Amino acid sequence: MTKILQINVTANWGSTGKIAEAIGKLVLREGWESWIAYGRGTPRSASKILRIGNDLDMCLHGAESRLFDNHGLASRKTTSDFIAKIKQIAPDIIHLHNIHGYFLNYPKLFDYLKAWGGPVIWTLHDCWPFTGHCAYYDYAACDKWQTNCHHCPQLHSYPASIGCDRSRRNHMDKKTAFSGCPNLTFVSVSDWLKEELAKSFLGNYPAVTIHNGIDIEVFHPVEKEKEETNQHIVLGVASVWDKRKGLDEFIKLRGILPEKYQIILIGLSQAQIASLPDGIKGIRRTENIEQLVELYNAADVFVNPTLEDNFPTTNLEALACGTPVITYDTGGSPEAIDNRTGFKVGYRDVRELAEKIEQTCSKHLFHSADCRKRATTFYDKNQAFRQYIELYKSLII
Repeated sequence: MTKILQINVTANWGSTGKIAEAIGKLVLREGWESWIAYGRGTPRSASKILRIGNDLDMCLHGAESRLFDNHGLASRKTTSDFIAKIKQIAPDIIHLHNIHGYFLNYPKLFDYLKAWGGPVIWTLHDCWPFTGHCAYYDYAACDKWQTNCHHCPQLHSYPASIGCDRSRRNHMDKKTAFSGCPNLTFVSVSDWLKEELAKSFLGNYPAVTIHNGIDIEVFHPVEKEKEETNQHIVLGVASVWDKRKGLDEFIKLRGILPEKYQIILIGLSQAQIASLPDGIKGIRRTENIEQLVELYNAADVFVNPTLEDNFPTTNLEALACGTPVITYDTGGSPEAIDNRTGFKVGYRDVRELAEKIEQTCSKHLFHSADCRKRATTFYDKNQAFRQYIELYKSLII
């Protein structure tokens, strides 16, 4: 029986964990054996699951990473123990997702993968594999990763370092570890990320784009009678709100939009909610999907002023609920929409953002049916992730 082993920091939790879970379910439908190895949490899964290390291992890795800026170089024994378990599972394909997150030693893992020689797929959900420190660099306008990282401007961003700057050495270590792996294929979750990958030291590997997908049965339009009102709802959603996700952009937007536009932000901490200006309603992160779907449906427009991102699934969720999307032209975020389903606006151009919101709401430029159709055509997870099954098959023939 064909065995697929996925490796990710989470299993069936968070965006990447849910992607791995959805792929695992498709693997099982093929009659194959699905394994997911993960670094944190206590998940339930349709696949066979295997935790790499424990909470103490993660804490020790995190402490070492913060002190010495050597993220991915701790967890030595944990990774050796995990490799022994890989040998017992004997997978036909190993599929990597996020291998950062304080749970794996990447040189040890890649030494094994090179010696093993079997097919490896690596889905890039961010840029960490080819930088000397950060997972994203747009916000810092940094392109040192294209040559050799040094004097990192984002030492205090994930994976944060409070000690030294090891970015130059990290960049060289990754190049050494990740180069020369036979049968390695990269999957980028956006065309933008695939283009960035081509500029890096990993650019010689084969690479394809497979966009993220969502459950279009969960995220769907809800029939409702809208009250005749002059009010418009502008919605923003994030699992964690920070400057990168555009929280400050919403605060600036509040100062420009007329009062009849109510801004609702989901996913804020209690401290962030307490500091919001008048006219912005904050809601804490919710695991209540029905509530989230109701809010997507209630919104006149979904706004994603992200300052750096690859292919945010929140855009897809909004479209699936029939809500148009307006996003900054950054990373892969605009790839989710076309001219019938939303706008992309200039990077950090808050005034243009406000203009497009007002046009969308006052002129009814976009139709719910068009938004839903785009989601069902391109971002149904069962269709989107089916491409992984086809990729698996092409590698084991």
